[in-house]
Amino acid sequence: MNPLDLLPHRYPFLLLDRIEVVTPGQEARGRKLVTGSEWQLVGSRDGVSSIAMPHALIVEALAQLSAAVIAGVEPSGEPMVGYFLGCDKVRLRGFAKPGDALDLSVRLLQYRRGVCRTQALARVGEAVLVKAVLTTIVRPAARPTL
Repeated sequence: MNPLDLLPHRYPFLLLDRIEVVTPGQEARGRKLVTGSEWQLVGSRDGVSSIAMPHALIVEALAQLSAAVIAGVEPSGEPMVGYFLGCDKVRLRGFAKPGDALDLSVRLLQYRRGVCRTQALARVGEAVLVKAVLTTIVRPAARPTL
């Protein structure tokens, strides 16, 4: 699935390259290829600067992927909009450096009265970089006024 079909985000705010697997109402997996031109310095070790994708942007990429899980969950069938509310139980380990393929996965934990909680995980290879529980609220899309 192309993220451009699902999200209103465009470059530079779209942080997903590809959505690989979607099971609406259950789980989604996606990928972000980390490049060197879009991120910041995270410090230096022994006089050598290191560039990496900030953890906050990894969490945002996971929140964007959660839209794939939420899409189609609301039974009313009318257009809906999701608003990212926050994250809990966040664990940050390591960094995604240029050249890394960031594998993202989101699993639905709870959906009740338009409030969605998902378990999100970002990894590079076998190393888990970010683990969090994300909260999103889903509301009907605003209708344009004439």
